[in-house]
Amino acid sequence: MFSRLGPLELVILFVIILMILGPHRLVGAGKALGRAIGEFRRAAKEPETGEAKPEAESEKK
Repeated sequence: MFSRLGPLELVILFVIILMILGPHRLVGAGKALGRAIGEFRRAAKEPETGEAKPEAESEKK
């Protein structure tokens, strides 16, 4: 679907997003998107152990 986006389409998309969000919120949205992508990559690289996380000691009886 996105494989046919050329440079002109990307510029138009960026301008529309800039008009909707504004320059200040666009920076914040970019930072949030970068953090989300980084968190997703870290979670994808972590091996799954299949073990549940230990409960807090206050919950154990």
